[in-house]
Amino acid sequence: MTDRPHVLLLGGTSDARRLAAELDAAGSGLRVTSSLAGRVADPRLPAGEVRIGGFGGVPGLVDWLREHRVAAIVDATHPFAAVMSRNAALAAAETGTPLLALRRPAWSPGPGDRWHEVDSPAEAAALLTELGRRVFVTTGRGELAAFTASPELWYLIRSVDPPEPADLPPHHELLLARGPFDLAAERETLRRHRIDVLLTKNSGGPATAPKLLAAREAGIPVVLRRRPATPPGVPEVPDVPDALRWLDRLPSR
Repeated sequence: MTDRPHVLLLGGTSDARRLAAELDAAGSGLRVTSSLAGRVADPRLPAGEVRIGGFGGVPGLVDWLREHRVAAIVDATHPFAAVMSRNAALAAAETGTPLLALRRPAWSPGPGDRWHEVDSPAEAAALLTELGRRVFVTTGRGELAAFTASPELWYLIRSVDPPEPADLPPHHELLLARGPFDLAAERETLRRHRIDVLLTKNSGGPATAPKLLAAREAGIPVVLRRRPATPPGVPEVPDVPDALRWLDRLPSR
C-alpha cells in the first residue's frame, strides 16, 4: 500500500500516453493508473499501471474511486467519448474527487476549406448524398450503421479494427490502419480511391489533421462532426503541460 496520491487517468489518446509518460519519468510523487476502454484489440499501452475495460457505469466508477482511494481524475479520453466523460463527472461529483478534462483544441477551418458541420451520424448521412458519391469515412467503426440508409454511395472506411459486418453499407472498402498519417499518404488515398467527400470527426490534434489539408488541396468537401461539450463545471486544459501544472496543485492525501 502506498501513501502517494492516486490519480486515475482516463486514457486512450496520445495526450493521455504523453501525460502518463511524463508522470512516470518525472518522479512526480503520484501513483497513476491509466484506464483504457478496451475497444481496440491491440491498444498502445501507456507507461505505468494500466487497467483495461469498463467500470460498470457511474456506480461501478464510484466504487472503484473509493476502493482505490483516488485523489484526482484526469479525463484524457477521446473528445467524442461523451458517455465516459459524463460518467466521470457524475462519479467525481458523488465522491468529491477533483476532475480535470484534458482536451486538445478543436480544428478550425482555414482559407479554401469546404466544411459542413453536423451533430449526429444521421445528419451526416443525409448531407453526404448532396455532396458526393465516393466517401472517405474516418469516424471509427462505432457509427457506421447510419450509412446503410444511403446504399447508392460508395464508402472507403478506415478503422483500426474491423467493424461489425451488419453495420457496413453495401458498397464499401475497408482500410484497416492506425495513424498518424502524413500528408503525402492522405493525398494518395484521396487520389487512388477517387474520393469526392470526406467524413470525419473534429478530434483536433496533429496526428490526423493531414486528411483535412489533403481535402483542402483537392477542393473536396468535408462533413465534420462537432465534438460534444465537456460536462458542465469540469475544468478543461488544452495540453499536457497545463495538466501537469494542475496535478502539481493537488493537496497531499
